[in-house]
Amino acid sequence: MEKHVVVIYPHPDDESFGAAGTISQFREQGVPVTYLCGTLGEMGRNMGSPTFANRESLPKIRKEELIQACKVLDMEVQMLGYRDKTLEYEDRKEVAIHLKGILEELKPSLVITHYPDHAIHPDHNALGAAAIEAVRMMDSEESPTVWAQAITNTQDEDLGKPDIINDVTGDFEKKLEAILAHKSQASGMLKTFNQGEDISDDHKELAKKRLGKERFYIWKY
Repeated sequence: MEKHVVVIYPHPDDESFGAAGTISQFREQGVPVTYLCGTLGEMGRNMGSPTFANRESLPKIRKEELIQACKVLDMEVQMLGYRDKTLEYEDRKEVAIHLKGILEELKPSLVITHYPDHAIHPDHNALGAAAIEAVRMMDSEESPTVWAQAITNTQDEDLGKPDIINDVTGDFEKKLEAILAHKSQASGMLKTFNQGEDISDDHKELAKKRLGKERFYIWKY
């Protein structure tokens, strides 16, 4: 059993769409989970439907949504304070050193992050690369295993089959609750769902089919 899992993604909602089922399973086992969230997603385009946010108010809203999602998933959260859509321009070694300091304090046995160059968004690729570099820089006796999540359509062709294909359909209600905590984003990404009303079983099944398996590659150093 893992002793502590640290999840490192750049945006509020990455944890819920990407790994909420896996996080829930670890918490059910009593494993502590901490989310290191890179930014507040303040440059996100989804302002709600109908619109309830603007560029000034969005960071505060997304921070509150993140806190709520982490409560749903029963995990700790630390906000790293980087600016949305700028992580690719940060000095990667400096970001890695920042992450390394936090990891040495938390002492996780497992880190979950994005697979560099296979995670679509430049922020995903950049923070994933920095997280992997942070673990590389750690003392080998203390360094955690890294699970890297690729989210490109061609990941199997490019990288082969994932090492871990985690069926999270048993935890899907919790995953969906965490996703819907990110109201400003979920309203755009889950257009078929009417927030504030019961979600139909048909829509749940569609979402479960699409999001019910979480796939990771074990990073080979």
